[in-house]
Parts: sequence; structure tokens; C-alpha cells
Amino acid sequence: MRKKAFTPCILLFVTACLSVLPTPVLSGVYLSPDSNRFVFTDWHGPALPVWYTLPENHDADTPVVIVMHGVGRDADRYHREWDTLARKYHFILLVPEFSKVDFPGARGYNLGNVFAEDGGKNPEKLWSFSVLDPLFDTVKKDLKSNRQGYRLYGHSAGSQYVHRFLLYKPNAKIEMAISANAGWYTAPVEEDPYPYGLKDSGIDRDSLKPLFGKNVIILLGDKDIDPNHKSLRRTPEAMKQGAYRFARGHYFFDAARSMAERLGVPFRWQLQTVPGAEHQNGQMAVAAAPILAR
Repeated sequence: MRKKAFTPCILLFVTACLSVLPTPVLSGVYLSPDSNRFVFTDWHGPALPVWYTLPENHDADTPVVIVMHGVGRDADRYHREWDTLARKYHFILLVPEFSKVDFPGARGYNLGNVFAEDGGKNPEKLWSFSVLDPLFDTVKKDLKSNRQGYRLYGHSAGSQYVHRFLLYKPNAKIEMAISANAGWYTAPVEEDPYPYGLKDSGIDRDSLKPLFGKNVIILLGDKDIDPNHKSLRRTPEAMKQGAYRFARGHYFFDAARSMAERLGVPFRWQLQTVPGAEHQNGQMAVAAAPILAR
């Protein structure tokens, strides 16, 4: 008798508790104008928080832009800096968040998690480079988009991610890519060892042929010229690329053009500068947004 009298109370308590618990993370994406973040799970790596903006009156033809954050792994800040721009220029904004726990150090994030800590090569499905196409495919399906590809932007460490993503994934579903103010590069130079060049990178130079014909912009702030910036890499290999980021961007662009000439393929990349811009994503984003919205 006592058990029968007590059970309904327990059930009411449990029901009340469950009503305030967060909704479990489901496989797939459910974007809503009433939210700005979801967790992406439809790939082989760790669950990935993604900040997003849906502009008003977006439709099946609205461009999709993926923005890569910097070394601070502060996707929320990057989303705030890009949110108004996405609404102004009318594109769908996605900012994936690569945590320091799941993607430790430069190796895990901006070097793509291509190589393990012991130097062995990781399975391609676990590269941080391998999340973007599945993310786009899932968002495309969820929004019933007609887009066949996405536009990609990265600043600083995010720019390092972008240019290496292009080297390792030259056939990715990219409509346009902007690499802004990278601190140092994996240049398409065969004699320089990885991670500064292609030697021992696992990249076959012939695989790069389609890349040089794509719409890629190396975007540089002309005031990003501090040779003593606190986060600027100063190894001998990095210093060979230039004393500061502005010079290193020119080095990378020239190396890419030279490789395209050696491969005998068209080179359609552009190098553009942002007058007065220092090493600040906010300054570069204002210049990049209207380009990405074209």
C-alpha cells in the first residue's frame, strides 16, 4: 500500500525534472531563426559546436559562408564580429568551434590534425580538414539549399587552417576562399620540409593542379607588419618566409604562382591588401564580407 501511494509522487518529480533538462543532441542539424548555435555530429571526429546566423529572407540560393576562428578558439567572438556583416550582405554564416581539448595545439587545429603527435599520419576521416564538406552537406539538406559549394574565410590561425585545407583538400566544395593574415605558411615549395613546405607532407604536387584555377584570395592588412608580435612564429623556417605577416603572405602567394607555372596550369588566385588594417579580424572581416557575398 505504501509503495502504491509513494510511486505517483516519484513520477511527478521525475517528469518535472525532465521538463527542464536540455534537449539531447541529435544527429543532424536543425537551424532556426530563434537560435544561433547547434552541435554538429555527422562526421567521424568529435562533436563540433557551430555558431550561425540566418539572415532575413534567406532562401535556397543564399550563399553559405564558413568562418574559421583564430588561435584563441573563440568562435563566439568571431560570430559576433561577423553576425552584422552576414545580415547586411545576406549570407548564411557558420562558425565552427575547434576546442583546445578535442583539437590540441597547432597540430590539432590549423595543421589539420593530419599527423599524430608521434609523427604518424592520422586517418583522413579524423583530420580537422575533413569536417567542412560534411558540415556544408548537412546544412544544405536542412535548409533545402540549392548551393553546390560554400565560401570559406579564416583569419590568423584560421587563415593557416584555410590555406592548408586548400592544399590537402583541393577538390573540396569551395566556391571561394579567403586566407587573411596567416602568421606562417605551408608553402607549395617541394624542397622545404613540412610543415613549412611540401616535403614529407604527403601532398602530391599533381593533386594541386585544380587548386590554382579556383577563386582564392590572399587578403593582407598592410599594417600587419609588427616583427615582434606576441603570437608571430620566429623559427628559422618561418623567418625565411618574411619578418612579419604582410611579407609572409606575399611569399606564399609568389610560391603558389611559381608552382602553378611549373605545373603548367592557369593561376587565378588574387592577392589583395586592406589599407590600414593591422592583425585584427574585425578590420579584415569588414573588407572580406562584401567579397564573400558576390
